Amino acid sequence: MTLEICCDSVASALIAEAHGADRIELCENLDHGGVTPSAGKIELAKEKINIPVLVLVRPRKGDFFHSDTEFELIKRDIRLAKQFGADGIVAGALLPNGQLDIDRTAQLIEQAAPLPFTFHRAFDHCHDPQKTLEQLIRLGVSRLLTSGQANSAIEGIALLETLLKIAGDQIEIIAGGGIRPRNIDDLIEALPDLNTFHSSARKLVHSGMNIRTQVAMGTESADLEGQWYEVDGQQVSDMRKILDDSRQ
Repeated sequence: MTLEICCDSVASALIAEAHGADRIELCENLDHGGVTPSAGKIELAKEKINIPVLVLVRPRKGDFFHSDTEFELIKRDIRLAKQFGADGIVAGALLPNGQLDIDRTAQLIEQAAPLPFTFHRAFDHCHDPQKTLEQLIRLGVSRLLTSGQANSAIEGIALLETLLKIAGDQIEIIAGGGIRPRNIDDLIEALPDLNTFHSSARKLVHSGMNIRTQVAMGTESADLEGQWYEVDGQQVSDMRKILDDSRQ
């Protein structure tokens, strides 16, 4: 039973490791679904963390159909992530019609080699999930992260079950999307073949500044800018215990 925690800060990654995570997916800006972290963040995470660090490479929020310039950036960021010690790459590409971009995904897998390649939740926007999974298997993708094309993995259980049957031992299916201690038991019970769980396990934290102004630095109000999310160690610990107990 593998517990993968998605972290958009090194602080969160340290918390996740300390509370039982098996590996980290490192990114930036989870409020937008995650984008590529900086080289410095990757390097520092690898210096401080002993569990595997997978790096999400995604140039922006939104869809997964990329311009030529964006695609070139993805390839360069994969090269840099490898240079700074990433243990795996998380990326992917779709065509405008929602089908898998086979050519570009193959290029990304080649760029990531010899690291394991995870096709990310672009899968949850693809037109034909069963066909796409079969294509990913033929391409040699190591892992697939998906909510079962639903807003949460719990809502996507039916498709996840189908994907697990197709996958067998050819590709690792990672369930992600709203997984928390309160519902991970339901996934374990409903999907006995599912072995990998992905969660951001976040809680709201507040700025330690003693003096605050009402000057906003972006589109959010100044009050909202004084709070953000980090990994909640208790949630990670609770999920770790539930997964370990399920082996008994």
